[in-house]
Amino acid sequence: MHSFFSTSFLPFREDRPLINAALIFVLTTLFYFLGAMLRLVEELSLFWPLNGVMAGVFARYAFLHRWHYYLMSYLAMLAYDAVTTRWGIASLIINFSNMVFIITMALLIARERRQMTKAPQPMNALKLFGYCFVAALLCAFFGAIGSVGLNDHGFWPLFADWFGEQFSTGVLIVPCILTMSRPRSPLKLHAQQLMPLVAVAVSVLASVFIGGAGSLAFALPALIWCAVRYPLPVTCLVTLLTGGVEIILVANQIIEITVGSPLAVSHMFSARLGIATMAICPVIVSVSVEAINRLMRQVSLRADFDFLTRVYSRSGLYEALTRGDKRFTGQHLTVMLLDIDYFKSINDNYGHECGDKVLMSFAQKVQQVLGEHGVVARMGGEEFAIVAATKNAAEGVALAETIRCAVEGHLFNWRQQTLHLTVSIGLSSGQAQAGPLTETFETLLVVADENLYRSKRMGRNCTTAGDEAQTVDGTAQPAGSIS
Repeated sequence: MHSFFSTSFLPFREDRPLINAALIFVLTTLFYFLGAMLRLVEELSLFWPLNGVMAGVFARYAFLHRWHYYLMSYLAMLAYDAVTTRWGIASLIINFSNMVFIITMALLIARERRQMTKAPQPMNALKLFGYCFVAALLCAFFGAIGSVGLNDHGFWPLFADWFGEQFSTGVLIVPCILTMSRPRSPLKLHAQQLMPLVAVAVSVLASVFIGGAGSLAFALPALIWCAVRYPLPVTCLVTLLTGGVEIILVANQIIEITVGSPLAVSHMFSARLGIATMAICPVIVSVSVEAINRLMRQVSLRADFDFLTRVYSRSGLYEALTRGDKRFTGQHLTVMLLDIDYFKSINDNYGHECGDKVLMSFAQKVQQVLGEHGVVARMGGEEFAIVAATKNAAEGVALAETIRCAVEGHLFNWRQQTLHLTVSIGLSSGQAQAGPLTETFETLLVVADENLYRSKRMGRNCTTAGDEAQTVDGTAQPAGSIS
C-alpha cells in the first residue's frame, strides 16, 4: 500500500496541532455542507463524500490518529446539525455512525501501513476494498439505528441504503485522497494520451444505449487502460468520476438495469455494489504497474551501477556509451584505466571490510575530482575505468595526473588508522569516430590497458600515456602503509 501514500501534498504538519485541529473542523464542516447540498439535487442525492474524504485524511497522516482530532471532526458534524436540523438525539447516533466509518478505515489502513513491507502492494490494494466493506457494515448498523423514525423506512432498508452508499463512496473516494499530490510538471496532453479517457467516455455512452446490469462493467477495460497509461493518482481520479457518473445515470434510469431479484433488493443497492467492485480493479492494476515499473528501475539501476562503489558497472558504462552521452559525441576522448597499488595487501592486512571501504572512498574521490568531465566505472576488483572529454591528449594526461595526485594526497581512515594509497594509471586518447561510442572506447581501452601495465612495471604510482611515463618523486609505497 506504499504507493497510496503520497508525501508531496502536506496541508497538515505534526508540529502544528492547533492548525491541524482547525483544518479538520473546517474540512468536516465543508464536506458536511457539500453532502447536504447534494441531497437537495435529486441527480446528486446519492453521494455522501464526507466519510470517504475524512477517512482518507486520517489514514494518510498517521500523526492525526489522536482522540482530540477525531473529537474535533465529530463536534463539527454535531455543530452543523445543531444549526441546520432538529434531529436531537438522532444526530448523536447518525454522526457517531459517520465517525465509525472514518475511524475504522483510518485504523485498518494505519495497521496495514505498518505491515506493508511484508506483503505485495497489489494485495494491499485489494485489502483496501475489504476495509471499506467492513467500515461500511459498521457504519450502516449505527446509521440505520439512528435513522429509524426520521422517515417511513424500517431498519433493513435503511441498513442496505447506508451500506451501499458508504461502501461505494468509500471505494471511490479513499484511494483519491490517499494518492492526491501536486503535479511535478505542467501537464502536456497529446491526442494519443487522451485516448484512454475517450474510451472511458465511449464505454459510459454504450452503457446508456445498451442498458442492462452488465452495462455497468462496460467501462472496466477502458479504466484498466487508464491504469496502465496514467499514474496512480490520475487513475484513482478517473475511476472516481466514472463511478460517480454511472451511479447518477442509474439513479435517474438513464442506464436501465432494473431486473427481478430473488432477494428483492433495490436496483440502486445492486448498482452501488457492482460499481464499487468494478472501481477497485483499475486501482489494483495501477498499483501493480507502478510496482513493476519500480522493480524494473531497481533492476536497471543494479545492472548499470556497481552496488558497492555507486559508480557505473562495466555493463552500465557500455550502456551509457551505447545511448550516446552528449558529452562525448564528436569530442576528443581520453580513456583511463586505474589500478589501486598493492590493494591485495589491504585485504590481507586489514580484512575485506576495510577493502570494501577503501574501494568506496576511492571511487568517490575519483568521481569528485573528475566532476562533469566524464564518467567512472568499476571494471572489476580494484580496477576502474574513466571516459573523459578532453581538448587534446595533453589535457588528458594532466587530468590523469590530477586524479593520481588527489588519491595520493587523500587520507583513507580505517578505525584508528590512516591508510595512504597510490594508484597506477594507463591512458589513451583519440577523436570519437562516427558510429557507436563503444567502438571508440574499446579501441582506446586496449591501448590504455597496455599503458597501465607499463605504469606497474615502472614502479607504480605513475601515469603512462605511451612509451614515456609521468612519475612522481620517490617510489610507490605498498598500499595501506600506516602513518
